[in-house]
Amino acid sequence: MSLRGDVCVVTGASGFLGKRLVRLLLEEENIAEVRLLDKRVPPQLVQTVEDCRGDTKVSVFEGDIRDGDFLQKACRGASIVFHIASIIDLNGSVEDSEMYGVNVKGTQLLLEACIQENVVSFIYTSTIEVMGPNAKGEPIINGNEDTFYNSSLKFAYSKTKKEAEQRTLRAHGEMLKNGGRLATCALRPMYIFGEGCRFLLGHMGDGIRNKDKLFRMSLPEARVNPVYVGNVAVAHIQAARSLKDPPKRNAIGGKFYFISDDTPPVSYSDFNHVVMSPLGFRIQEKLPLPLGLFYMFCFFMEIVCAILRPLIRIAPPLNRQLLTMLNTPFTFSYQKAKRDLGYIPRYTWEEARKSTMEWLASQLPQERERKNNIKK
Repeated sequence: MSLRGDVCVVTGASGFLGKRLVRLLLEEENIAEVRLLDKRVPPQLVQTVEDCRGDTKVSVFEGDIRDGDFLQKACRGASIVFHIASIIDLNGSVEDSEMYGVNVKGTQLLLEACIQENVVSFIYTSTIEVMGPNAKGEPIINGNEDTFYNSSLKFAYSKTKKEAEQRTLRAHGEMLKNGGRLATCALRPMYIFGEGCRFLLGHMGDGIRNKDKLFRMSLPEARVNPVYVGNVAVAHIQAARSLKDPPKRNAIGGKFYFISDDTPPVSYSDFNHVVMSPLGFRIQEKLPLPLGLFYMFCFFMEIVCAILRPLIRIAPPLNRQLLTMLNTPFTFSYQKAKRDLGYIPRYTWEEARKSTMEWLASQLPQERERKNNIKK
């Protein structure tokens, strides 16, 4: 099933995953139009897709995801919405009200716009963090969509993404204004890496400031399975194709799917080292403190920041929940997405690692220059 002739809206089109999905839509799907929706769409993004757009119309919609009228305008005449846009914050630097407004209210308004404008398919980009890990750090090894896990989410990010996912899945089957039905599904990618990943870039910058030695924040045995951005984009295309296919539409509608690939399970810290060791980076052998003491230190920092909050908002760089996440084995299978959506990772681990490493190498000179400027 092809998306040929469809009009697709991509929210968060200027972001890490959004840009990759837009390019894939233009290169492979021969769609009628792709609409780049974001708070701001840089002109260079539009220029970079000129060489692959063919006959596809590329339109820019700049505005606030919390503006219902804007969303209705962006969805008018569209057939598929890929909802990627969200605020990602793991250390409490963003106000909870802001996070809720964008991640939950924005999703709800977008769903309502789809119903008003007769959009038939809605794919929501969720996250593995709606699953956990929980505060006890209970592990999951090769989990799937049927795995039971007792989780009480602490991050505002995790909580808002979970609520937005639930609202998306509940909207499956809602009647459209023209009498049709909306079909929805949600994808839960693991930690996404690849060219343009700002988290990897941040870790590299920290490593440069630490004399080319990467910080260790996770134990080697706390294995997770990161997923390459190109494969996540492919999964979105497969989800859209499946929702367009009548026999599959009701079978997958209203469901979520874990998205991983064949990246070998490894801890977050060791993953950073795997992709950056060819660039000359080493990694600390041990955590800065034993895990129990490290946890207590984070608790102390959280208390200090809470006391100061009436005067100044300071977010600790590391908190207990984040430390738990970094040190909990948490891996998931993509086999259900393979069975139901026809998702097969397109890029091998070797290809993904090479592309990511080459991109980091291209960023290395300016990161070193930034370090030198800070010293001055």
